[in-house]
Amino acid sequence: MTTKLFNMNKAELIARLSEDADITKTQANAALDSFVDAVTKTLKGGGKVTLVGFGTFSVSKRVARNGRNPQTGAVIKIKAKKVAKFKAGKELSARI
Repeated sequence: MTTKLFNMNKAELIARLSEDADITKTQANAALDSFVDAVTKTLKGGGKVTLVGFGTFSVSKRVARNGRNPQTGAVIKIKAKKVAKFKAGKELSARI
């Protein structure tokens, strides 16, 4: 049994949204951009976005730590930073 991997880029997602929602690709692009902007602004403000059944976008803090340069083996300091996080909801997990 072979498994076929399928990756989707933004253009393919826009085409799919356009077909499924029976809207133009321009409208689908505007809707997707609006969604991404809304999630980004909410996360930047320290909030989280929950889509029931799909998942939750949130921000996680990574503490500063030491790492190693793989080429030289030298110890380097990695700064603390905030990272975006996604946790799949129950329905999405069940469908996968």
